[in-house]
Amino acid sequence: MTLSGKTAIVTGSNSGIGLGVARELAKAGADVVLNSFTDRDEDHALAAEIAAETSTNTRYIKADMSKGDECRALIETAGACDILVNNAGIQHVSPIDQFPVDKWDAIIAINMSSTFHTTAAALPMMRSAGWGRIVNIASAHGLTASPFKSAYVAAKHGVVGMTKSVALETAREPITCNAICPGYVLTPLVEAQIPDTMKEYNMSREDVIKNVMLERQPSKEFATVEQLGGTAIFLCSDAAAQITGTTISVDGGWTAL
Repeated sequence: MTLSGKTAIVTGSNSGIGLGVARELAKAGADVVLNSFTDRDEDHALAAEIAAETSTNTRYIKADMSKGDECRALIETAGACDILVNNAGIQHVSPIDQFPVDKWDAIIAINMSSTFHTTAAALPMMRSAGWGRIVNIASAHGLTASPFKSAYVAAKHGVVGMTKSVALETAREPITCNAICPGYVLTPLVEAQIPDTMKEYNMSREDVIKNVMLERQPSKEFATVEQLGGTAIFLCSDAAAQITGTTISVDGGWTAL
């Protein structure tokens, strides 16, 4: 489908999943707003590169997703928001009785509260335009849990719950709200971890991927950012107009266990 004439805002999108989703939206014709908390020349250059490749008005806007006022300002500065992809997130692993309070606060703020702020700011724009799509990048950890990830699991479960509430509030409008729940995704960050993990376990690359990193992912294959982008495109399509308030797992069978 074509998303020409639509403006898509993707939070946390100068790398990884967010960037992959943003690229696919731009390829589908949407004008895309990239975002992160930095304001480097390379951030703006990345937006210019996508704009040139896709003939879209793709730009970069700095906003710190740990701050509610900046989340809302991102939407306002963009000036339009037909498609909102809440992707920004961070992680920290620690037993709950040793979990640093500042890390807990940051994960809840960036992974969950930012979704509240951006959605609240974007909905009036979507209602004014008479159409909207909200796609929250949750996680397999929004549906299940792992030890030592209490803040991340709590935040992603919260995002799934918020997705349902927003969907019910907009159910009689041409606006949908859904969550994509990825398992392990092959991003540059994950790719960079493989050599060190090979050394730690004295394993081959293939064994590390299948038996360590993808231990809980039955397909034993990473999801890709392109697959997540394709799922987001589907949720923006007319075919998905009656899909709202639900989760789509892109996890190689993880949550089927």
